[in-house]
Amino acid sequence: MITQEDHTTYPLGDGIGFVNLVTTMGDDLTTVNSARVSYGGMSEELTERDEKLIKYLAENKHTSPFRHAFMTFQVKAPEFVARQWYKHIVGASFTAPGDAISHGWNEISGRYVEYEPQFYTPKVLREQAESSKQASKESNTGLMRTAGTLLYCYTKESYNQYQKLLDMGVAKEQARMVLPFNTYTEFYWTASLQAVAHFCALRDHEHAQHEIREYAKALDEYASETFPVSFQYLKENL
Repeated sequence: MITQEDHTTYPLGDGIGFVNLVTTMGDDLTTVNSARVSYGGMSEELTERDEKLIKYLAENKHTSPFRHAFMTFQVKAPEFVARQWYKHIVGASFTAPGDAISHGWNEISGRYVEYEPQFYTPKVLREQAESSKQASKESNTGLMRTAGTLLYCYTKESYNQYQKLLDMGVAKEQARMVLPFNTYTEFYWTASLQAVAHFCALRDHEHAQHEIREYAKALDEYASETFPVSFQYLKENL
């Protein structure tokens, strides 16, 4: 088990943020034994036969055994990434109410804590793509560099206005309304292995936004290291 004391930080490309694996519960044997309990069986160590069982479960969409293993992440991300991320919890509560229990989410609160002047400003802005499936495309034009300057200036000024509102005595929960969507937030996310695999499948995809893809890649690396067999077959069969 990986504990909070010895967790590692996965810094993301372009200086977007970071992902820490705080703790895990279970391993590949957890998937195996939660399935074998139906027949009163149990494995003490992972065998080739057990790996075949995991493969069978994933291929045939018997997913409940994959929901007995959990991972907890500490994430620092821009607000627009966090909002995309949270859709996975909201979506689970509507499509399968019981599956929402497979997620836990706690986030820093701008009602109680004053935001630090930390914002995500990409090195290169992308242009709008012609296809609605791929919302942006790479760009190195002078226009985009000028737009980057505009973004930086607006971000800086918005934080100045936030500070002014606080100095005037406006409550934090209202003053935060002027902050832009690239403000950083931090949260803890606990999810079952199945939920992590589903997130990675949707968010590490060519049609997903570049920034959230970087987070999905980080989660993929952590899950592949901790649950090498279960996570591999889950990804192949989603």
